[in-house]
Amino acid sequence: MRHFPSAVGRLLFLLSCFIFSATIHAQNYPDKLVKMVVPLTPGSGADIAGRLLSKHLTEVWKQSVVIENRPGAGGVIGTGVVVNADPDGYTLLVQSASYAANPAIYKKLPYDPLKSLRDVNILGMTPYVMVTSIDGPYKTIQDLVTAAKAKPGDITFASAGVGSSTHLAAEYFNQSVGIKLIHVPYKGSPEAIQDTMQGRTAFYMAPLDTAIGQLKGGKLRVLGVTSKTRSDAIPEYSTIAEQGFANFDISLWFGLWAPMATSNNIIQKINNSINQAMQDPEIKAAYAKAGIQATPMSTDEVAKFVRAEMMKYGKIAKDANIEPQ
Repeated sequence: MRHFPSAVGRLLFLLSCFIFSATIHAQNYPDKLVKMVVPLTPGSGADIAGRLLSKHLTEVWKQSVVIENRPGAGGVIGTGVVVNADPDGYTLLVQSASYAANPAIYKKLPYDPLKSLRDVNILGMTPYVMVTSIDGPYKTIQDLVTAAKAKPGDITFASAGVGSSTHLAAEYFNQSVGIKLIHVPYKGSPEAIQDTMQGRTAFYMAPLDTAIGQLKGGKLRVLGVTSKTRSDAIPEYSTIAEQGFANFDISLWFGLWAPMATSNNIIQKINNSINQAMQDPEIKAAYAKAGIQATPMSTDEVAKFVRAEMMKYGKIAKDANIEPQ
């Protein structure tokens, strides 16, 4: 008598085939070009961190890892590209802390940051450097605060775009010291730095990795560093907290995400590769030169960190009365 497999048996067989196929795929990953989408302009902090990492991963994986810049709408456009990509690990997102800020800035995102993408790793952190024109009127932070309080709503500050992490970092400063300034958004960090150098805005909260060249070249005046302690890359510059604004502490970070349906095995392999990269003396030196501190994390640690940052930036946006777009 001939026996036919039951429906449950067929289902278990298909499931085992799927698991086996996914495991083999993860073991062979990557076996072709990997694209990292940076939804910000070239020269931005996320772009710098992504390019340093992609160079290293290209060597380790023996496959090309390339950066594709897709700027616009605070990173929303490029993020959407990754959300809609095949969940095979070959299209990834490199974004800054703006990823955590965007839910507070936009009324409705074309994706759910908690359900459309998976947290893979944090690529590094860098403090903001509060910079102003060398020839400008502000020699110290207190000069700026005094002037702003004398003429509320009369002084401008630059950002890399409405709702960008640089915008919210500046608003966090304004809230901390009790001043009202006019926000001037730019297309990205390079443009904001250029106009601040020319004195067209009073200051810019520049990510250290995007401004370190101008600082070393003496093209900008540093009013203060935003991290709690001085940066190893520029230890000669005091923190904002040291200058009488106790407990002031905010830094920019860069992360990596993948489409939500990407397999656990691939996510873990990428996470492990990045954590190993952060131990490599060559990439550590390259990061340090750019003012970036490596911050390797497990996938669980990344998820907790990103959600805490979303809450923090949400409060900053609310207190700044930033109307969601």
